[in-house]
Amino acid sequence: MRSYYLLTLAQLRIFLRNRQVLFWTLAFPIVLMVMLGSFLGNGNGVSITAAVVDQDKSEQSKNLVKEMEKNEAVSLEKSSNEKDVLSQLKQGDLTLVVTIPKGYGENLAAGNKADPFKLPVYYNETNMAMSQVGLQLVDNAVDAISKKSVSYEPVVVTESKGVEALNLRYIDFLVPGIVAMMIMSNNMNGVAGQISSWRERGILRRMQGTTLKASTFIAAQITARFMLNGLQAMIVLAVAWAAFGIEVRGSWLTVIAFVTLGTLAFMAIGFIIAGIAKTPESAGPIAGFLSFPMLFLGGVFFPIRDMPEFLQPFVQILPIAHLSHALRETMNVGASFLNLGMEAMILGGWLIGAFIVASFTFKWE
Repeated sequence: MRSYYLLTLAQLRIFLRNRQVLFWTLAFPIVLMVMLGSFLGNGNGVSITAAVVDQDKSEQSKNLVKEMEKNEAVSLEKSSNEKDVLSQLKQGDLTLVVTIPKGYGENLAAGNKADPFKLPVYYNETNMAMSQVGLQLVDNAVDAISKKSVSYEPVVVTESKGVEALNLRYIDFLVPGIVAMMIMSNNMNGVAGQISSWRERGILRRMQGTTLKASTFIAAQITARFMLNGLQAMIVLAVAWAAFGIEVRGSWLTVIAFVTLGTLAFMAIGFIIAGIAKTPESAGPIAGFLSFPMLFLGGVFFPIRDMPEFLQPFVQILPIAHLSHALRETMNVGASFLNLGMEAMILGGWLIGAFIVASFTFKWE
């Protein structure tokens, strides 16, 4: 126990003494966050995403869907579950939800001009600018159907229904990704460089010659880096709160749990890199080769759903994708740890699998 305590303390002192590295490790995420947040942080995006739920399944309802699909300004998603798409609307993932109720086709065929059929259109009332544009586009599609039906007189009208959704900005999306990026960089890149350097300088060989157990050495590394990650994450979140009004809507315990899982998973990957890298000079490029694609494919700066479909299966296995998603859901939506069980399981799988591989690749000298 005393060895564990002394090693943890020694590792923390190493971090604190290297103030230049400590400063730039912390400064880079903050500067990046402030720059992107200042330019893009207040934007809600420019794309109009809508979902249509066809409950009528008639020829007339299919024609209406085709009419809405003609407008390239709207990204239209077809769904059979109204509850599911309304939930997406409340979370801010959709701009509009159009429901085509049963009886739409019969009413359209009857051409009842005195009492036009009401078509429910749910919109995000916290983003009125985009919602109004979307409502107008849906109105145009409905109006085109009416004009084709009976003498240019409306037989179908939209019935707008506001839904209170999360008013999320780009900065709300960005900050959890920045925290995930910092955890990845500090642990995967940091561990790979430090361990390979200690091996070359003979420090690990001297440790091996003592009664020190490998488990004690790794536990001290984990504790020191977790404390450093926690401190840096708190500083980044404090700056985000002061500069942009970012809030953590979920439980801080859930945030801490995923910071811990992310730290362990990326540390394990760092130990693998340190094991296969022959020199400290080669550890950096190997870590960079792995971390650089993750920054762009792991949902740090851009939503994963906007990426090409052929990349989706690969992206879904990346640990940073699930870490950034878990932090984002906790901070922005207030999701609990139980609701993020899949993300926890995948990060846990990376943690266990990478530590098993690291146990075979790790070398003291």
